[in-house]
Amino acid sequence: MIWQRVSVEDAQRLIADGWIYLDVRSEEEFELARVPGSLNVPFEIVQGEQLIPNDQFIDCMNQHFGRGERLLLGCRSGRRSLHAAAVLEKLGFTELRELQTGFEGSRDAFGQLTPGWSRAGLPVETGESDGRSYRDILSRREPPPKDEAGPP
Repeated sequence: MIWQRVSVEDAQRLIADGWIYLDVRSEEEFELARVPGSLNVPFEIVQGEQLIPNDQFIDCMNQHFGRGERLLLGCRSGRRSLHAAAVLEKLGFTELRELQTGFEGSRDAFGQLTPGWSRAGLPVETGESDGRSYRDILSRREPPPKDEAGPP
């Protein structure tokens, strides 16, 4: 594993250093509240009352993000972002970090909650995402720079 799981405090520092916060929650979750400035590419999508794998996740990532782009992945509790990071690593993405507690928080083996981004009292953005929603990203057709794209 070349990527690391990070704390909320580490995530703040990474974002301040220019890392892209990639929210892999569903579009519906992203629209309700998110880390300011984040982009949304859901790892799973809502179908009926359940989450199912997003079969466009890999294509979207390949088309819109370079292999060397610094990406900090997050979801609600750390489960989806953990799986998404493993997938992206296999695709050749090299600059990955994953927010271990996610946006809301995660529970340990004893049921104790470790606060995520929002429950730690960090800034939260609501309302329009100004070109950073999944629909907005899909509508762009710009491939990543060739030197960062990896194999075709």
